[in-house]
Amino acid sequence: MNSDSESLQSQCLGWLLTDDVKNSDQSVECEENDGVKNLHNEATASKNSEPKLGGTPQTFQLGEIPTVLDRFQTVLKNRLQIQAQDHPPLFPWETQLIDYPDCVDEPSMTLVPSWGWMVQQSKLNLPRPLPERVFQQLLEKCQSMVTSSVPLGAKLVQVVENFFPNESQALNDIAGLVLRSTYRSVSTLDMPNIQSDYSDLQPRQQMALSLLAAKQLLENLTLPLSAASPVVERQWLTTVGDLNIKVEYQSVGITKLLVQAELPVKGTLTLRTSGTLAMATSSTPGYLSVELGCEQLNPTYTLEVEFPEVDEQSLLFVINPTA
Repeated sequence: MNSDSESLQSQCLGWLLTDDVKNSDQSVECEENDGVKNLHNEATASKNSEPKLGGTPQTFQLGEIPTVLDRFQTVLKNRLQIQAQDHPPLFPWETQLIDYPDCVDEPSMTLVPSWGWMVQQSKLNLPRPLPERVFQQLLEKCQSMVTSSVPLGAKLVQVVENFFPNESQALNDIAGLVLRSTYRSVSTLDMPNIQSDYSDLQPRQQMALSLLAAKQLLENLTLPLSAASPVVERQWLTTVGDLNIKVEYQSVGITKLLVQAELPVKGTLTLRTSGTLAMATSSTPGYLSVELGCEQLNPTYTLEVEFPEVDEQSLLFVINPTA
């Protein structure tokens, strides 16, 4: 409050509280910024019929003092509002008045999966895509289960059981349907409302969709070899391009297991079996191969693919030779 406001308040209060109000025309003159002058009410509301005593100060009626107080508060409030408009207060960090925009235009952002290997979901045959968080956890669990020797049905249940605790019986029942169904036979999986998002599906529908995704992931990560089919190929989509893998068992001349890969970026291939490994690294995108010599094929091989530019976590395949 500036000196004018303080003077105004002092005059009004003095006028209201004085005991020596004179009979002369005494008034309080209130002037505001808009140029309106002489806004005052005479507080000497004595009736004309009442006699005036010489030298005796006029008195206020009981109902008149609240009226003057209300007027004083209104004038003071208006004065403060005008001052606030003319001189708005500043934030502590401001040194001068700044006009802030109503909204801030943020640069557009391209959403990419947080884990480079997750683009593979677009290649799966699913009635509805899984949320990124769900798919990542499924893929991580499939990676840990891909080398297990338990039957496929048991693998599926173990991959998704953390999403549905205390639902073992239901998971086993639906896993049996998933194993017996084709990817396109979603009607047999009790999933009529396939247009809904994953979070809007019924629990049994979520179980079926998760089990269906887990089955396809495990099959994508498994490379079966046999005498009748000595060559197997796989493609895995990543955020930096496609990874193409070809695994071949060669028995002519030197018997060996040969892995050839086309890498979208620099990376490393590591082929392992019990107590033996072979590793190859490329500093540029392109073709890379690794091989293991063997008199006969071992029951299981693992192929680990590392792309530092994609993710710190490697992608693990299992090679299962059969007779």
